[in-house]
Formats: sequence, C-alpha cells, structure tokens
Amino acid sequence: MSGTQSFETNDGTLLNVDGTGTGAPVVFQHGLCGDARQTEEIFPAEAGFRRITIEARGHGWSEAGNPERFSIATFADDVASYIETHLAAPVVLGGISMGAAISLRLAIKRPDLVKALVIARPAWLTRSAPENMAPNAEVGRLLRERAPEEAKEAFLAGSIGQRLAIEAPDNLASLLGFFSRMPHDVTAALLTAISGDGPGVTEAEVLRISMSTLVIGHDRDVIHPLAYARHLAEKIPGARLVKITSKAESRSNYIADFRKAMGDFLKELKDND
Repeated sequence: MSGTQSFETNDGTLLNVDGTGTGAPVVFQHGLCGDARQTEEIFPAEAGFRRITIEARGHGWSEAGNPERFSIATFADDVASYIETHLAAPVVLGGISMGAAISLRLAIKRPDLVKALVIARPAWLTRSAPENMAPNAEVGRLLRERAPEEAKEAFLAGSIGQRLAIEAPDNLASLLGFFSRMPHDVTAALLTAISGDGPGVTEAEVLRISMSTLVIGHDRDVIHPLAYARHLAEKIPGARLVKITSKAESRSNYIADFRKAMGDFLKELKDND
C-alpha cells in the first residue's frame, strides 16, 4: 500500500495506517505521541521495501477510543490484528522508542508474525515505569493539573527540564512540543499511561528471541539510553548493534545514519531470502 487507509480494531476504534513504497512490507511503529512522519523520515525508501505504520490509538489521525485501554499491550495487539488481517505473515517488524517496545513484545508473544526485528532507540528493557521515562510522566502530570502554558513554564523551571536543557536538548525539544499537542487530555493520558507501562516481557524471554535483529541507539539521549540498546543487543542472540549520530549533534546525520543502518539490514534480509 501507499497512502493511508483506515483499520478498525477489535473494539471498534479506527486507526490510521500510513504506507509508502513498494515491495515486501516492513511494519515500522512510531514513538510515544509521535506519528507516521517520524517513521517516514528515517525509512530507507531505496531499499525496495514497503513501509507500513499503524498509528497507535490517540496518535496521528487515529481515534483515541477509550483512554483506559492505552497500553503497550493494547497497541501491540492492534498491530498484530492488522498483520493477521492485511498482510502475509511473518513480516519485518520494528519501531522507535514506544514502537520498539511494541515490536519487542510481539517478537516474544507472537513470533509467528515476525520475520525480523528492528529495535531503534529503546526506552524500555523489561521493567515497567523505568526511571528514564520520568520526564514524559512529569509532562503528563503537569498537563493534567494545569493549563498548557503554565504547565510548560513549570516543567522548564523544574529539575527535570533544567537537566535536559544541559544533557539532552533534543529530548527537551520533543517534550516541550507535547504541551501544544492536541487534544491536551489525550496527550496527558498517553504520557501518563505509557510512561508507567512496559512491554510485559521477561529477561528470559528476551534471551530466547530467534529472529534476525537490528538494534539502533545513540548517546546524548536521557529518555532512550544507549545502555538500553547495548543491553538488548547483548541479550538477543545474534543481534547487531549500530550506534548512530544523535539528533542533539546533527539531525541530518541522524537521519542519514538511521536510513543506512536500516537499509543495510534490509538488504541483507533480501539477499538471504
């Protein structure tokens, strides 16, 4: 597919599915409060694969549905349902941050759907509510309690905002964008629920992942620690770790490095078919 289409989940929530390119499908998922634009800019169009992004509930053009259902498990179930009904499984599956957690969960819980795995800038290992997600949770809390501009000022004045301004300016820029993200109540609910969640897998299950896996990480990122990428690459048998330029250093180099890492991985998969 190219363009967009609607997909109805099992509970009647309409999700937007965005696709570009031709060839074998790669289901590639965005991060928390992101959308398909995030995956499109880093996807290697020249690799000869078709990118498909199922925008999660409350993201992009997808309906939010019941906010009480916001969870990594629900978002993973939605992706699994789409693959089962619209694609010939198994497929290459991956994602950025929250999308990486969704993909990790499906690689373990539904390995029949996953041919190969791409975990980019992971924000979770196996534990729920990791400390690195505290900035997102704090934005969610402030948005629940205050008007957006007042919440933004409080965040910038607080210890988390001041720390990120020094250590991870790209993280800070992303978080500040959440204060103007509409609707505010959905944004607050997403940040609160997903920051306190996890992929729902164990270390022992990670050690048993058997498909080809690419892990992408970079430094100068408080929310997506490079140590997480290294840990997963060490634990997943045969996984390859590629360290790319951080967005804080050069956004254009980040995009170019990301595309090359994915393109090389996809080319190898194609050559080995």
